[in-house]
Amino acid sequence: MNKKGLSILMRAKMRPNNDPSKLSPFSPTLSNGINQMMTDPPRNQRSTDDSRSNFSASGNHYERNFDIVKDSMGLAISLNKTESLDVVLDDFSQGYFSLSNENRKKLVIVLAKEYDLNRIQVRELLKQYLGLELRSGNEGELSNVDDENMFSAFYRIERNLRQALKPTYNVLFERLNNYTGGLKFLSLLRADILSFLGEENIASLRALDSCLKEKLSTWLSPAVLELHQITWDDSASLLEKIVTYEAVHPISNLLDLKRRLGVGRRCFGYFHPAIPGEPLIFIEVALLKNVAQTIQEVLLDVPPIPEHEAACALFYSISSTQPGLAGINLGKFLIKRMITLVKRDMPQISTFATLSPIPGFMQWLLSKLASQSVIAKVDNMEQPTGGSGSTFQENLLEPDEERMLLNSALETYAGKNGMEVMLNLLTSKNYEWTSSAELLSALKPPLMRLCARYLLQEKKRGKALDSVANFHLQNGAMVERLNWMADRSERGLRQSGGIMVNYVYRVECIEQYAQSYFSTGHIHASSDIRYYIMAQKEPEETTTA
Repeated sequence: MNKKGLSILMRAKMRPNNDPSKLSPFSPTLSNGINQMMTDPPRNQRSTDDSRSNFSASGNHYERNFDIVKDSMGLAISLNKTESLDVVLDDFSQGYFSLSNENRKKLVIVLAKEYDLNRIQVRELLKQYLGLELRSGNEGELSNVDDENMFSAFYRIERNLRQALKPTYNVLFERLNNYTGGLKFLSLLRADILSFLGEENIASLRALDSCLKEKLSTWLSPAVLELHQITWDDSASLLEKIVTYEAVHPISNLLDLKRRLGVGRRCFGYFHPAIPGEPLIFIEVALLKNVAQTIQEVLLDVPPIPEHEAACALFYSISSTQPGLAGINLGKFLIKRMITLVKRDMPQISTFATLSPIPGFMQWLLSKLASQSVIAKVDNMEQPTGGSGSTFQENLLEPDEERMLLNSALETYAGKNGMEVMLNLLTSKNYEWTSSAELLSALKPPLMRLCARYLLQEKKRGKALDSVANFHLQNGAMVERLNWMADRSERGLRQSGGIMVNYVYRVECIEQYAQSYFSTGHIHASSDIRYYIMAQKEPEETTTA
């Protein structure tokens, strides 16, 4: 093993569970606090008084007094002496990371409520504004002096209104953005805010999050981001972060990492100068002759094709590294920049596609099957002699599909109807149905058809219910092809019954498809995908609030 491989391996072994912050832009003391925070398990897996609440300094673990940190935050907002500002911001940052999860939430709520905008002032300014007389332009008797005075009053109150409508915590955000390491801090702060909102939906916290998200979107515009192709020649610390942050297909070992960065593969990341050595988001690309139908084609240890023979650039993994940047679509710009780069360097590449998971499909389907089972039982109790049934009752299976399932299922998976059999099969231990050719054959038609329905027809606020589908569709892709048993991993079977989907980016149609999806929710799909649902009576689009 060479020195680089050994370095990555040793760092990975020394790092506790997924610590993504070894290269922290903060001062060494503050970095300890961040590292302490990020090495712990997800918040929903830990108690509020766990080790994440402690702050490490010179080997001593302690939590700062809440009121002291609160006063430090207030000083960071109100201080006018710029020469002392960095010291105050540093003190507040360290203090924040020293707090327990419970006290962080308490502090963030204080920030949201006590440093919100002054609504009394806003109401007073609105009264003044509404009290001004707006003369029509037809009154010829007005002099230039009168015009000037009238508009000066409007301009003055409008200027004061704009200022009054800015919450006071804006000052803290802007000061932290100009502070060394502050952008990273703000990203971590927003991750906390999102977590707190998940626990309790507080209006003032929503407003705080909205303001910070808007600020981060501006500060992380594509104009200030740097696109970098990540290769094996990059630093061991950067490569270690790729291993740590890979969220779609975990990197199994150093050979796997080297293969993903080698011949026939590309990895591009977006970097910000204020967070050096750490990609905000990165995308992995395979150069292939054709669009892959299974993830094994991409990840298995097979010799790659010569790059000059490649006709397809397949995006098989897009990973964001900062939970605090959720909802800020950096992936859209990364994909477009990557397509431009690949087309420039390899003009023979004509197809840009993905091999994507369908993370919400199985959850949606199992919920549908379970609810239909309950509805059927209720109907049987209310109408023991038979009848038309509930208006909510829906047989998800076609007659041929139901017949095949009933004939193929063993006694273990037996049910009163095909939907019960399907539910029993899909919830069986260790996905035993994947080991039977007969069961696979019986399940394929309904699963593929229902997956097509899920992707094309199930909506949330007028957009695709599936999160990955929504991401690619809003970026201008179309749904091209479903792939049966494309991912047999435990995760792939749990999320989508092993089905994966190809989204295709047709360069000449990206903007058109993105605009039509954004404005009307229209999903562009190939005839092959639509074929799955054309034979049945298409259900009305289901919209989730």
